[in-house]
Amino acid sequence: MKNKRELGLLTVAHGVNDMYQGAVPALLPFLQAGRGYSYTLITGITLAATGLSSLIQPLVGLLADRRPMGWLVPAGMVTAGVGVGLSGLGDAYVWTWIAVALAGIGLAAFHPAGAMAARTLGGGDARSMSVFAVGGNIGVAFAPLFVSVVINGAGVSSTWLLAVPAVVMGAVCLVTRRSWQVITTTPPRTTGVDGKAAQTGPSDNWRAFGTLSVISVFWSIPYVVMGSLAALYVISRFGVSAATGSATLTAFSAGGVVGTLAGGWSAERWGRLTALRYGYLVSALAVAGVVLMPQIAGVLVCAFLYGTVLFVPFAAQVTLAQDYLPHRIGTASGLTLGVTLSAGGLLSPLFGMLADAWGIRAVLATLIGILLVPAALAWRLPEPRTAASRPAHSCKKPSDSGSPRYDQARESR
Repeated sequence: MKNKRELGLLTVAHGVNDMYQGAVPALLPFLQAGRGYSYTLITGITLAATGLSSLIQPLVGLLADRRPMGWLVPAGMVTAGVGVGLSGLGDAYVWTWIAVALAGIGLAAFHPAGAMAARTLGGGDARSMSVFAVGGNIGVAFAPLFVSVVINGAGVSSTWLLAVPAVVMGAVCLVTRRSWQVITTTPPRTTGVDGKAAQTGPSDNWRAFGTLSVISVFWSIPYVVMGSLAALYVISRFGVSAATGSATLTAFSAGGVVGTLAGGWSAERWGRLTALRYGYLVSALAVAGVVLMPQIAGVLVCAFLYGTVLFVPFAAQVTLAQDYLPHRIGTASGLTLGVTLSAGGLLSPLFGMLADAWGIRAVLATLIGILLVPAALAWRLPEPRTAASRPAHSCKKPSDSGSPRYDQARESR
């Protein structure tokens, strides 16, 4: 792993940013208990967090291929924190919806620039991407505990306290601005300043990227649906409190931390395609355990296992997307992460209506079949044509970065 200090700072920022991604589903049981929202309205809030971001994130990726946009890392993180902080300050559903939508915009702005920087700093390997990704998983896993402590202590109107970590980390970014610029303002480039380098490397494989994007959609649906309904499922089935129900979400998110690290390791050892194919198959079995286990302890264990195996393919998907489009790294990052974080959210109101009609347990059971689709599609993916697309081969001129520290980092590699 290369440039450990810079990658570490970026990973911490990712953790703070994605804590607000996890804070949205963690708030849902408290909003339902305090305001009596239906499952349709609850999943509508999930849509708020992902609807605009589904449009914004790919656009950010396209722009990042053309000009440095590293400032979006701290700006997106602070925006996400402020949005979540505002969500409980008004009693009206529309106020909460708009505030959560603001948080979703911040989350969307962060990820393409962050993923590009992680690729550059880590040399493009799956283990480095998994380290970056696990920072986000830790943030998501910590969110239910953080939200529970704040809301149980001071009520829903105290959500402004949730914005404090983003403000603090934003201040850290300002204090360490020189180091932060090295991390975030040097997007990986596969074309030279004159554009000639694009003719010498591997061509973009849009067909494989398209298949991978469909797989990402079918990753997103089980992730978002479980995140939105897991706590509510345990509360309704076993009659426990909102705080106890959040333990299911914590178990699911904590499994994601383990799965992301295991996915990076397994992708390097057995190949990224293997991580995709078998990760989805085992995920379907874990969902079956969540639905069928008769005791809450068994459900918690299966939720942890489900989070683990669902995240095994994550780092592999991101690096594969970047290698399928070696001349459009920002586009690949924006589209892949945009689909991953947003597609399930766009469909979440539909699953909310089904939960109102059929019950949450029946909706969770449908995830078993949904997970078999990406498992089948993963067998159609080819290996990237060449490893020459990795960023270690791209930033060829010191003038590309404009930063002496970046030149030193290149020499250390």
